[in-house]
Parts: sequence; C-alpha cells; structure tokens
Amino acid sequence: MASLRDSYKQEGYVLLKNFLDKDLITAIHREGRQIFAYQIQRTLGESVDIDDLPSFEQAMYRFFAADFTAFANTGKQVQHMVSLHRLGTDARITDTLKELGLEYPVIGVRPAMMFNSRHLAKRDDYWRLGAHQDWRTGQGSLDSVVVWFPLVPAGADLGALQILPQSHRTGLYDSTSVDYIGTIPDELLTDNWQQLEFEVGDVLFFSAFLVHRSGINSTESVRWSVQLRYNNLLESTFIDRGYPLAYIYKPQAELITPDFPAVNQMNEIFN
Repeated sequence: MASLRDSYKQEGYVLLKNFLDKDLITAIHREGRQIFAYQIQRTLGESVDIDDLPSFEQAMYRFFAADFTAFANTGKQVQHMVSLHRLGTDARITDTLKELGLEYPVIGVRPAMMFNSRHLAKRDDYWRLGAHQDWRTGQGSLDSVVVWFPLVPAGADLGALQILPQSHRTGLYDSTSVDYIGTIPDELLTDNWQQLEFEVGDVLFFSAFLVHRSGINSTESVRWSVQLRYNNLLESTFIDRGYPLAYIYKPQAELITPDFPAVNQMNEIFN
C-alpha cells in the first residue's frame, strides 16, 4: 500500500477525512461570525443571532451593501483571530506536513478565513477563482504545501474546490495577471477536473503547484473556509534563493481616523 507521502507526491494532494475536531472548527467559525455581528449591530442597528446561519448570512449581505469599507475591514480583522493563528501551528497539521516531506515547515503567509458568495463580491474573481496555482503568489519552497478546509459541509453546490490531479508535476503554468492571483488559460489544461466533497473536519493538503479552482456556489449560503500555507526552510532552491518572501506587510503612515484619539477617550480606557 502506498504511503501517505507517496500518494501525495504522485497525485499532488491528500484529502484526510475527520482530520480535525469538529468542535474546534465550529468554534473558529462561530468566533468569525461574532466579529461580523459587532459591526452589523453598529452599521445596521440589527442584533443578529450568529447561530441562525441563514439569517446571519443575510445580515452579512446587507452589511456588505451598506458599508463596504467597514465590511472589508471587518473581514481583515477576522484574519487576525488568535484562534485562527493557533490553528496554523497545531501539531496535527505540522506533523502531517513533515510526513509529507517538509523537513522544516514554516508559515508562508498569515492564515486566512474566507467567506465566498456572489453576494459578498464586487467582481466574479472575488468569490469564484479560475484555474490557478498558489505558488505564483507565494514563490516559496518548491515543496510548498497549502492546507484548505471548509468550516461548513461543502460539496459541488457550495462551490468546494475542484482540482487537476498530478498537475503539480508540470511546474509553473503561464497565466494571466488578475490582481493577487493568476488565471491559467483553459487551453493549457486538461479537462480532468475532480470535484471534491467535504464534511466539517475534513482537511485537504495539496502542493502549491497543484492546479485548482473554485466550484460554483449556486446556493444562497456563504462558503466559509480556511487556508493555511507552508514552506520548507530546508528545500535547497529556497535556501539558494535567499528565502524570498512575496507577501509585503507594512503600516499606513497617515492616521485613518483624523484627530483621534482625544484625551478624554484615553482616560475612559485607562481609568
């Protein structure tokens, strides 16, 4: 029987069923919704029940339409949840990365929680990505691994990932440039797409060179998911290239809120 590593190297991915505790996934999902609920209350004046998912997501759509800037900022704050970052260092994940061949795994980019729906996007590629390879935006070690899993049950109707098995062996495909991601033209690819199906707790590990795309979310629900990316500090070409880091984080120089804070506001915080 082929080992997990052998299967991964041959196909470019492994889908591990019931890999993470459902309670852990549920708690992270709930915390993300709660952060949105604070701003929904401020923006719309609505007190939403975060445990009534269909009703809550409808409130998210109204929030998106009412104040896109606040919605985008809230989405960014969700990416900084301590629980999400703690998950990125979970021993079950890092041990599996080592089993797949990453001798010295390091986080390639901060963890990401995604909430994809046509009702939460100003452009199609903000909710449904075409064929692409994640390595193009990371440019890390050649054995970079992406870890992806939904926070809700996800199949074809919710737009779960579609993959091209063994496409990682071809290397880096040519692609068009679309903001933060590059789309691979259909004529460069086979039509051997495989639709994946997930239950809560299932986790997909795949090569950053594996060609994949979003499915079509044909429902009125949000496709909530988490993506983690890792490099291998001992991969020889990564060492030879001086450990390049394609993601750039920098502070904004100007005050976002002019004439803020006032002295009395500081006293309220520290009294």
